[in-house]
Amino acid sequence: MATAAREHWSSRTGFVLAAVGSAVGLGNMWRFSYLAAENGGAAFVVFYLLVTLCVGIPVLLAELVVGRGSQQSPIRALAHYGGPAWKPLGFAFVAAGFLILSYYGVIAGWTLRYAFEAVVGGFPADVANRFGEVATGWDAFGYHVLFMGITIGIVAGGVKGGIERTSLVMMPALFVIVVGLAIWAATLPGARPGYTYYLSTDFSKLFHWSVIKDAAGQAFFSLSLGMGAMLTFASYLSRDEHLPASTLVIAGADAAVAFVAGLVVFPLIFALGLQDRVSASTVGALFITLPQAFAEMGGVGRIVGLLFFVTLAVGALTSAISLLEVVVASAMDGLGWSRHRAAWLAGAAITLLGAPSAWNTEVLGVIDQVANNLFLLGGGLALSIFVGWVMHDPVAEAADGTEGIQWFPVWQWLLRVVVPIFLVLVLWFAIPETWTAVKGLFSQLSR
Repeated sequence: MATAAREHWSSRTGFVLAAVGSAVGLGNMWRFSYLAAENGGAAFVVFYLLVTLCVGIPVLLAELVVGRGSQQSPIRALAHYGGPAWKPLGFAFVAAGFLILSYYGVIAGWTLRYAFEAVVGGFPADVANRFGEVATGWDAFGYHVLFMGITIGIVAGGVKGGIERTSLVMMPALFVIVVGLAIWAATLPGARPGYTYYLSTDFSKLFHWSVIKDAAGQAFFSLSLGMGAMLTFASYLSRDEHLPASTLVIAGADAAVAFVAGLVVFPLIFALGLQDRVSASTVGALFITLPQAFAEMGGVGRIVGLLFFVTLAVGALTSAISLLEVVVASAMDGLGWSRHRAAWLAGAAITLLGAPSAWNTEVLGVIDQVANNLFLLGGGLALSIFVGWVMHDPVAEAADGTEGIQWFPVWQWLLRVVVPIFLVLVLWFAIPETWTAVKGLFSQLSR
């Protein structure tokens, strides 16, 4: 049960913007648009939306239901409804947040570095060589530490004074900048081929398990599912919050930002004739090809590049806040620590864990695979089984604070049948792929 001292959101708007901030991050700005372009264009977008509707939204609502109902962080929340046997799933959520933030902070540090360079000296002509210089080593670790310090400071400020206040300012600013950049990109001569590349429809590419896995992984990573972030945020809600409405707003805003980001990236690349430099790496498109485009645009490019990388940094920060909050809330509930102590100790440990990723991008890539393919998808599978089959009357819990909604039985059926079957199939193909990547990394490091 909740304690008298437990923090709460001051408004529904604050919660929704914080939750949207958790969902909207680097995955929206660089991963989604690239996956769409490489996996069928508009066909992939439709498939991604279908996965979000039938799998992502049901799991998102399940996390919100468990969090609001228990008024506890993941470990205690699952024990509240399922007993001690379900505590390990809560620990897995905390471990996922811990692991993901360790390398996510490194990538976010790159965005700070590029925003800083846009202000100070502009983007260099040889951007590929520059990325190689700043992506690893002490430089990368230093910006990782800076980014984590900002994240820790906000989380230490509390739910209202830190997380909510930051979200109320940053999320509207992010939406305005993204839409503004998309409108500007539409005015570029030669932008049409970029739209064609991004939105061309090739349904034949969808009949591959690698594409299905990518769509599922993108949906879970983008919506912050399977890591306890939404569950933790929901634990600060009052009982009268309309959870289905909040779920749809969060998922809709997340998908919208991801789609609009593609309307910025590809018209810009094609308008400047740089499409042949888009590598097979999403990181390459984001930190090499786009800075090359900004460099060739001169003074205007510095302004646009600054806005773009500031947007990336804001999205990364709001997502990082939710990841750290999972760990902090669990330490406060389970160990009795103060928020300040939990934020700084957990944040420092996560920062140190990110050191290998800051010195080796191969390590970063493999950890990303492990987190997405195992922790997030596995956590979503376990949570769907828990809410669908173990939790007593989740429909009544979800319906609290709502009126006239008739599709709750459909939601429960999706959690019980569709979501588990789909995620088991995806994991069947994702686990061997991840294991191969892990073995390859150990083999490389042992040479």
